[in-house]
Amino acid sequence: MSEITLSNRAAKRIADILSGEPAGSMLRVAVLGGGCSGFQYDFKIVTEKGDDDLVLEKAGATVLVDEMSQQYMPGAEIDFADELIGASFKINNPVATANCGCGTSFSI
Repeated sequence: MSEITLSNRAAKRIADILSGEPAGSMLRVAVLGGGCSGFQYDFKIVTEKGDDDLVLEKAGATVLVDEMSQQYMPGAEIDFADELIGASFKINNPVATANCGCGTSFSI
């Protein structure tokens, strides 16, 4: 399975967000069923790590991806885009065959 990565922009933004949270906070990225394209990404701040979590650490940011979600994201990059229309986290997922307009939903 290809590695999931974290861009420098995403790591910086996540570190900024987590700095305002309780010590030991991490960002959990998960893939859930639903959304307008079949699957959707879910982002939560958590303090508990699961035994099967992939742990990505970069520039003061810690991101967790559970084992089930990893199979829907091989080779994906977690990125952050700060654009004129808004700022948001983006998952550049090579196995996604379609994305919806909201940017959080995809199909494979």
